[in-house]
Amino acid sequence: MANVLTTGAVKQREVSDPITTAAAQFWSLTLYDTETRAIIQNRANDSARSGLDTLETNPDGSVDLYFGPAGSAPAGLETNWIETFAGNGFYPAFRIYYPKEGLFDGTWKLPDAESVK
Repeated sequence: MANVLTTGAVKQREVSDPITTAAAQFWSLTLYDTETRAIIQNRANDSARSGLDTLETNPDGSVDLYFGPAGSAPAGLETNWIETFAGNGFYPAFRIYYPKEGLFDGTWKLPDAESVK
């Protein structure tokens, strides 16, 4: 997740529910601008998603998060999407609040972001 991302929609899939596996309280994904190092400034003024948001979940309880330029939100998953700007670099920061043992003993790992076509 340390790579600078610049184009396209990117899908972040949680393979296990981070709320019950890695975080006793909640998790958060925030996107930052590579030039300013500040949170990205998109039209919705919303640069983050967290376990406190009302998100669409998968049957196994995991959450897919998407980020990409305007118009790239998957249909029906707009609540799981953060708008970025084509050509502008950004990087994600994933935080776990009040981490549980699964994070420390390595039984839970954050998957890498994947490009979505």
